[in-house]
Amino acid sequence: MNHVFPPFEPESPTGSGKSPRKGRSIGFRGREIPVRLLIPSMFTLLALCAGLTAIRMAIEHRFDIAIAAIVLAAVLDGLDGRVARLLKASSRFGAELDSLADFVNFGVAPAIIVFTWALDGLRSMGWIVVLVFSVCAALRLARFNVALDADEPDWKGDYFVGVPAPAGALIVMLPLYLEGMGVPGVGAFTPLILAYTLGIALLMVSFVPTYSGKLFGQRVAREYVLPVFVLGALFVAVLLTYPYITMTVGTLLYLAVIPLSFMSYRKRETEFAQAAKSQNGSKKRKRTPPPEQPGAQA
Repeated sequence: MNHVFPPFEPESPTGSGKSPRKGRSIGFRGREIPVRLLIPSMFTLLALCAGLTAIRMAIEHRFDIAIAAIVLAAVLDGLDGRVARLLKASSRFGAELDSLADFVNFGVAPAIIVFTWALDGLRSMGWIVVLVFSVCAALRLARFNVALDADEPDWKGDYFVGVPAPAGALIVMLPLYLEGMGVPGVGAFTPLILAYTLGIALLMVSFVPTYSGKLFGQRVAREYVLPVFVLGALFVAVLLTYPYITMTVGTLLYLAVIPLSFMSYRKRETEFAQAAKSQNGSKKRKRTPPPEQPGAQA
């Protein structure tokens, strides 16, 4: 008797009968799946549940919980990939699931939050803008997935092309953070909120380079381990105690760093081009035959 559910194939499409792509190992043999292969996808599904909860909270006008759910989804999204690499459990299935969850969490949920909070009074115009935001998030994620297979210099891995979807979802809610801080009448400035939402949407699909987390490295010197622990605990404590102030400061700092990342990218791009040009020039000089001497015999 056949099983009700098809077997879990993290690398190849179900029922295709094709073997995994060359160079990719599934990491198991036989009919049983190691539990470690399921853990990253569980993080992704938890993030998806947080994003869907944010949508419900926005519909019920409980915006503080909706914002917290988006922040939780962003934290889980940052963990699932790292957990997958740590456990050596990366798979095509997990990558596709992560992209689908990211679109809901950072493309749909923030758009509904902003619309129900301030832009529903503009009716069609407000809805068009949040639609543009969601579409830009989808295009941003699709472009990111395609760029994974591109052959680029190693230094470009330190930058994202455009604002990543999780960052876009968090910074687009800046007006809500300001209202949570007690700034009066923020929700009444709907034209500014409209323009701001549209601007963040365009930043996601732009070619403006932004810093990635790889610049901070993946290793910590021994003497800095304890300070890192203290700073991490301090950040969590401040975020839980003063959430709106923390999110506002973080958003403003992120927006202020974008011009710096652009200048840094241009500088490294120029240095890379000059190094490649000088290297090509040295190769050409080595290949140039020496000039013939006068009176030399043929």
